Amino acid sequence: MDRHEKTMNAPSLFRNRFLQTILLSSVLLQVGIWVRNFAILLYVAERTNNDPYAISLISVAEFAPIFVFSFIGGTFADRWRPKRTMIWCDLLSAVSVFVVLLTIHYGSWHSVYLVAFISAILSQFSQPSSMRLFKYHVPEEQLQQGMALFQSLMAIFMVLGPMLGTFVYSTLGLEISIAVMGLVFLLSALVLIRLPEDHMQSQTAAVKGQFRKEFIEGFRYVWRSQVLRMLGLAFILAGLAVGVAQALNLFIVTERLGRSKEFLQYLLMVNGAAMLIGGGIVAAFAKRVPPQVLLAIGMIAGAVCTAIVGYSTSVPLTLTVQFLNGLVFPCIHIGISTMILKWSEASIVGRVNGVLNPMFVGMMVVSMSFAGALKGAFSLGTIYSGAGLLFLLGALVMVPIMNQKAPDNTHIAQET
Repeated sequence: MDRHEKTMNAPSLFRNRFLQTILLSSVLLQVGIWVRNFAILLYVAERTNNDPYAISLISVAEFAPIFVFSFIGGTFADRWRPKRTMIWCDLLSAVSVFVVLLTIHYGSWHSVYLVAFISAILSQFSQPSSMRLFKYHVPEEQLQQGMALFQSLMAIFMVLGPMLGTFVYSTLGLEISIAVMGLVFLLSALVLIRLPEDHMQSQTAAVKGQFRKEFIEGFRYVWRSQVLRMLGLAFILAGLAVGVAQALNLFIVTERLGRSKEFLQYLLMVNGAAMLIGGGIVAAFAKRVPPQVLLAIGMIAGAVCTAIVGYSTSVPLTLTVQFLNGLVFPCIHIGISTMILKWSEASIVGRVNGVLNPMFVGMMVVSMSFAGALKGAFSLGTIYSGAGLLFLLGALVMVPIMNQKAPDNTHIAQET
């Protein structure tokens, strides 16, 4: 049965074996990631007496591999068989966690940074492989709904993750928390064995010595596509806006709302709960709305809500706006992911993801780095209005490509 026939006879989304398996794997990985994040954060804070430099190194360990390995990981993901790549990445993550656990046990507490660093490196190979399989196993008309399910899963853990991570660390301590992470990565690898075969041939032997050519091809592919170019620009603008807003959220709570820093968790929980609801709404209506429109809607809502948060001194107003922003935010994630899948050929999805993803993360880290300086020079209202303007510009970027249709042949799995 060819790809078109499978699309015509596609089962319901929830009966898709690939989606069932990848969602279960994602649940396990999210448990491990949130337990890891809070175990490391709370442990380093206790060990260094809240040293800002030591705490900031955690973010460096988590984000630095994205700059270095995202392009490389995306290229290799297109060369290797994706199912095998994902299983090996989870297995290697589990092994590395237990090795680091031994070093921590025998006195080298600085090794906690390696837990985040190694896991982040391997995710740069696993994540584009997952995107490639998503394109191969999910019919095109269900892509946007599938991405909405993933967004809903992320939102659930945005609400539950901090509580879970804090509880595990407070109850069981650092070493058991790290061991939990290793265990769930191992379980995820076992779950991924259930993935249906992708029948994609490994390219490693056939194109030996061609890595540099394939690496450059990813950038050229994005540059030749007007849609992907505009998407890259939207990534940059959104990253700048999100970074500065996230970095200064604590000051919104303490200065604009006059509350203690602990109140920040309520803002995050309200936002996460709204994202969960929003993801469900988008999943229900995803087939009827083009991804470019979804992305523009999310950007415009982000612009308005971010500006209001910057000026609001009312707790009820800020919480309401945070809820509305969270309700619409899934449109950004789902729109971006769907556009990458629909406008990229199956053989190059990993490289396209590897080119575009660092644009968002890179600009987010850049704006986080300058947030402190901006705070010293401008008021919170001015800074958040600037972030809102960046979101608005991101929405305007979508205008030239609003009516473009995805190429008909991009969703056909290519056996390379």
